[in-house]
Amino acid sequence: MRAAWIAVGLVLGLGQVGSLRAQAVVKLGYIDSQAILAQDPAARQAQAQFEADMNRYRAEVQQLGEQLQRLIQQYEQQQAMLSEAAKANRQEEIRLKQNQYQQRITELEQQAGQRQAELVEPVMQRINQVIEQIRAEGNYSIIFDVAAQGIIAADPALDLTQEVIRRLKALPAQGTPSSGPVRR
Repeated sequence: MRAAWIAVGLVLGLGQVGSLRAQAVVKLGYIDSQAILAQDPAARQAQAQFEADMNRYRAEVQQLGEQLQRLIQQYEQQQAMLSEAAKANRQEEIRLKQNQYQQRITELEQQAGQRQAELVEPVMQRINQVIEQIRAEGNYSIIFDVAAQGIIAADPALDLTQEVIRRLKALPAQGTPSSGPVRR
């Protein structure tokens, strides 16, 4: 009889260990960052600002390219009438203009990258704050991003995307860094 009570005690003890393990269950959730960015008003505002900046950069590059093209066309039209010294001077002028053109493109690409980082950082901080709030409130151990393509399949009940979007839309709009003059 005593052996039976010991067996029952062990089963009950193991049951308690099992329930302790159940309490340590990892709670998972996931979001779709692409969907969040597409619907977040601050992200859309930052994207619109970046596009406006890029349009200015593109216009400048186009103007510089047209100037370079005109210089080349003028040279080609006048080449037969130019002395060797004049040809050499014009060719050097074209080379300098091409170098200036390439340098300016490089500068504008760097400015575009800096501007994008400047616009994206506050948006990402805002989104991450909301995700962290949801994680803490829901006692989630981990929240994955399906847009990162690390998740092959998941229970739709674990999808927190709409909750993040709802909370982001409820937050007061934060201004994005203003469109200052194009730095040259």
